[in-house]
Amino acid sequence: MPGNIIYSDSLVEIKDNSILFRRYSFFERDRIVLISDIEKIVAKKATIWNGKFRFHGTGDFKTWFPKDFRRYKRDRIFVAYLRYKWWRIGFTVEDSEAVTRILRGKGLLKEIF
Repeated sequence: MPGNIIYSDSLVEIKDNSILFRRYSFFERDRIVLISDIEKIVAKKATIWNGKFRFHGTGDFKTWFPKDFRRYKRDRIFVAYLRYKWWRIGFTVEDSEAVTRILRGKGLLKEIF
């Protein structure tokens, strides 16, 4: 998908018009979500209750986490709420401060806990 890369690490790639989640599916396929399809993104402190130890998959059948075996070391969990979908994407990044600034600048980051 065309677009300028704003941020990239081993977990995500953020472009001006999309976010690519690496190793999203069971078969480690990536998933691209258009920025226009995201209603909001909430940043939460990484705790056992919101996915800190969820390496891949789901625990509540509503939030799906792409594979990240180092999620337990991350300081924030981001949750993307998609327009017109009942499910969400929970994800982590290697540089949460940089991604927080990017998402806030795009008007996507609605809440920080």
